[in-house]
Amino acid sequence: MVALAQGTWVIVADGEKALFMENITDAEDPNLVVVSVEEQDLPISKPSDRAGRRYDRGPNQKSAVEEVTWKNHAKSLFVQDLANLLNRKGLKGAYKRLVLVASPHVLGLLRRRLHSEVLAKVVAEVDKTLTNHPLHKVEQILTQRLKPAARLA
Repeated sequence: MVALAQGTWVIVADGEKALFMENITDAEDPNLVVVSVEEQDLPISKPSDRAGRRYDRGPNQKSAVEEVTWKNHAKSLFVQDLANLLNRKGLKGAYKRLVLVASPHVLGLLRRRLHSEVLAKVVAEVDKTLTNHPLHKVEQILTQRLKPAARLA
């Protein structure tokens, strides 16, 4: 299994939390160690998800204005911060290989924000949310998901 070679960084993320892990053993029997955890700063007061209103021309008439929910905006900002952190560390040479694990939506947001040199270091992507799984389960799922890719290579 080439994707999880020793020293490979594994980023397990969702829109609120990201685990930075490193494989400290070989690819056959990965042993992931959590290097750091990044979490979204929760807002002090919860904004309303209710659509905005605007006045129409008629007397006492208002129309709803659809807005992006604050949760989606907060997720996008968190992914931007995560991408900035990965870009800084990747461009400084902190890692040579990177595996991204996140939901398809978060993977898409992250891919668009990563520097081309950092994207070149991505050796695998897993479209699954695993942030709340125990480490041994993450290792097991990654081993299962990445084995078929290794056979094709």
